[in-house]
Amino acid sequence: MIQISTPSLGDEEWEAIREPLISGWLTQGPKVAAFERAFASYHHVSHALATTSCTTALHLMLAAAGIGPGDEVIVPSFTWVSTANSVLYTGATPVLCDVDPMTYNIDPDDAAARVTDRTRAVIAVHLFGLCADVPRLQAALPERIDVFEDAACAAGARLGEAWAGSLGRAAAFSFHPRKSMTTGEGGMLTTTDSGLAEVAGKLRNHGAEISEEQRHAGSQPYLLPDFNLLGFNYRMTDLQGAVGLVQLGKLDRFIAERQEWTAYYREGLGDIPWLVMPPQPESGRHAWQAFVTRVDPEVDRNGIMASLFEQGISTRPGTHAIHTLGYYSDHLGLSADELPASRDCQSQTMALPLHNNMTEADYAKVVSALRSIRV
Repeated sequence: MIQISTPSLGDEEWEAIREPLISGWLTQGPKVAAFERAFASYHHVSHALATTSCTTALHLMLAAAGIGPGDEVIVPSFTWVSTANSVLYTGATPVLCDVDPMTYNIDPDDAAARVTDRTRAVIAVHLFGLCADVPRLQAALPERIDVFEDAACAAGARLGEAWAGSLGRAAAFSFHPRKSMTTGEGGMLTTTDSGLAEVAGKLRNHGAEISEEQRHAGSQPYLLPDFNLLGFNYRMTDLQGAVGLVQLGKLDRFIAERQEWTAYYREGLGDIPWLVMPPQPESGRHAWQAFVTRVDPEVDRNGIMASLFEQGISTRPGTHAIHTLGYYSDHLGLSADELPASRDCQSQTMALPLHNNMTEADYAKVVSALRSIRV
């Protein structure tokens, strides 16, 4: 079976975890700190805070920004459910908007039309590794509204010369195994806002005024931190930080390989009339976390996916339209037809296998199988 995605790990990652295992410092410590510094430098931001997942990074940045009950946060419907869940975790209300069906990213005009007096922020999702047009979104919104980035899929991506993670007030990245680089589970909050970073750093560690590293490295063993905030335990382990450092060092190569094979897909599949290729940015860099095509609505996408599975090829829908899911449909009172682009993207998109463990024979098999389908 050609898997939709598998992580690319090697001896370097095995070797990297030896030091924290031998030292006994397994929780957040020097390896996490080094990973944070390297990730911030790579993405040209002032601050990076490692977390247990992208979901907790999303929650952390909203909480650190003071978003809570009575506030509204606009979220595109065509995204993984954690984007909207993070808003609910703060007690705020997610307001779902539609997406551009060509890019799969947030529709700035539709987002702007949903602004109310209660709107505090908009989360722009860089879906599948393509940066959302954050400057256009910011221009469409009142200046008082913050734009945050859900950069779960976008490590290493750029919009022009601006890096993902530096486009809004803060951003959240994912290191889940389906992403281009991985730490197993894990996430990262990035920001150039020093005040937000300071609050987020405290909230990540139960609200403690000083970190565990400061306590254990200091000369006052009797010192306990004060707690002036109700925080969370969102700390990454040093084992993950060690792996993350190695993976970050491979990220440019991972993306370059993915770019090469997306070009192969385009050449081999681009003339299939019922299959639309994913967009490429005019400038910047697509991170290619996934290669998500769109199937003509008159064609049985699910039948095609089943046929490919029988031939040993895994595919997936791009993602879901949150407003069609039971909890959100009930909670927000939305019908499927209210956000038509998101609804259609859910039913028409098809992600093809793309990862750094695939061979040329694997890619050729996918292209051959798709070209053999008669609709």
